[in-house]
Amino acid sequence: MKKYIAEVIGTFALVFCGTGAIIINQETGGTITHVGIAITFGLIVMVMIYSLGGISGAHLNPAVSIAFTIAKRFPLKELLPYIISQSIGAILASIILKYLFPANQFLGATIPHGSVSQSFILEFLLTFFLMLVIINVATGSKEQGMFAGLAIGSTVLLEAMFAGPISGASMNPARSLAPAIISGHIEHLWVYLTATIIGAAAAIPLWKYLSNNSTK
Repeated sequence: MKKYIAEVIGTFALVFCGTGAIIINQETGGTITHVGIAITFGLIVMVMIYSLGGISGAHLNPAVSIAFTIAKRFPLKELLPYIISQSIGAILASIILKYLFPANQFLGATIPHGSVSQSFILEFLLTFFLMLVIINVATGSKEQGMFAGLAIGSTVLLEAMFAGPISGASMNPARSLAPAIISGHIEHLWVYLTATIIGAAAAIPLWKYLSNNSTK
């Protein structure tokens, strides 16, 4: 139960701070800036990994949990409780943000700025590379260690920095699910639920191949 609570708290913090930065940037005429939003996402992921990594592994992301399960580094019986915990944390954050900023239309939802296929491919690749970093720096299914938080947080920051203006740089089904549901803008949600999970899962065969070769 401690692990599930940690995932609720961690994913809550990720969505509250990350999408909160997007909302406050809109509400204040761009004072945070796109760079500031990317930094906020990267930093909150990093600090949650350092804070909660030893308890739950600080997945904070259903796609990551699914990929760890595919890699056989996370027990299948815990997968659904983790996904539920992450979704609850994200939705609670969006509910509070809706209360704080009732006039905001999208609540930081990820919306394609361009074609749907463009955002799908971007989200696939972003999550693929993020998972490749995570699986290589994590201990088992736990994202912990001196450099794990820094490496993973930096990857999120980097990808949000360059891809955010086009796809929203979700890389996380829960991060996209919550603001879409609470704001009512679910028209492109399928892109962020499918591309991120497929992208994370696709990183596992490559990781296995590279790992097997490196040990020979």
